Amino acid sequence: MNSRPCYKIDVFGSTSGLAKWVSKVNDQWGAYVDTAALVTHVSYRKLEEGPSFRRDEIVTFDHDSNKAEVKVKNKETGIYDNVKYYKVEDNIRDIVAGFMYLRVIDFNKYKKGDTLVISGFLEDTSYRLKIIYGGKEKISTKVGKILCHRLIPIVPDNKLFEGENSVTAWISADGNKIPIKIKAKMFIGSTGVELESFRGLRNQLKIIR
Repeated sequence: MNSRPCYKIDVFGSTSGLAKWVSKVNDQWGAYVDTAALVTHVSYRKLEEGPSFRRDEIVTFDHDSNKAEVKVKNKETGIYDNVKYYKVEDNIRDIVAGFMYLRVIDFNKYKKGDTLVISGFLEDTSYRLKIIYGGKEKISTKVGKILCHRLIPIVPDNKLFEGENSVTAWISADGNKIPIKIKAKMFIGSTGVELESFRGLRNQLKIIR
């Protein structure tokens, strides 16, 4: 993408259990992420949430001019004909590339309470996301206890999450730095993600017995 080698990453999310009868969610978030700089060149989202909300978009980032081109699929014609342009920050990332970028940060250089900043873009807004480093914690999962770095993003005003400290994420405090757990307080309840299995890691995942 943009004449650069990229990782292609896809993230899928859906409701499970009884929740799918209340508010069904079937989402796909994807991105082409530069293998060297870990910035986003192209991102896309295919969202199906609740009985009526649908959004299918493609975002192309121009890092030379710091612009984002957002194309949204027309529900009637099936064509991406709703095109808008936005000014963005340097080294801009979508949410998928943002998680990738966290995996190369040396958190051992941070003290509990320190803040780091990532430039991000979502839907129609460019922002500088502040993340508070919450120190190390042992997190229990289905694969065992794992020592993690605790991260608290300062969430901007939005229609989904409740409060600026509504999201907390834990990534493994080892050479892998893989997401272990995420929890979020929402206006209609709460949600979460937790590691259940893994494979193909470059480094041995440290399980605390």
